[in-house]
Amino acid sequence: MSDDKTFLDLAIEQARIGLAEGGIPIGAALVVDGEVLAVGRNRRVQLGSAIRHGETDCLENAGRLPASVYARATMYTTLSPCPMCTGAILLYGIPRVVMGENATFVGGEDTLRAGGVELVNLDSAECRDLMAGFIADRPSLWNEDIGVEE
Repeated sequence: MSDDKTFLDLAIEQARIGLAEGGIPIGAALVVDGEVLAVGRNRRVQLGSAIRHGETDCLENAGRLPASVYARATMYTTLSPCPMCTGAILLYGIPRVVMGENATFVGGEDTLRAGGVELVNLDSAECRDLMAGFIADRPSLWNEDIGVEE
């Protein structure tokens, strides 16, 4: 879909904002019928939160929505969704996920596919470079974010 790159660019913008704030550069956008309902970014560092990943922050920013809205939604995210974000996508019945890349991290993709979610990987060099640079510069923060002990 030609709009996928446009909507992924919103998620990339959020990732860059998060990085500038001292956080982890992962961004997301929730889109329904071509309308952006919300954007979000990983704000675990900024908010001292255990759960504010890009996708969960985006869902929080969208507020409460009826199941019929989620059933038409696409979640755009700069990175393959982690198990926590995968669970949120499945819980709300979001049928489509467009990710920027999965070369630096592979999350719950098999679980999403098993749940009937359509996955699209745009294999964005911009997303890959952003995450690879962050992981190289701040490996301990990255490991904390994904629940890995150093």
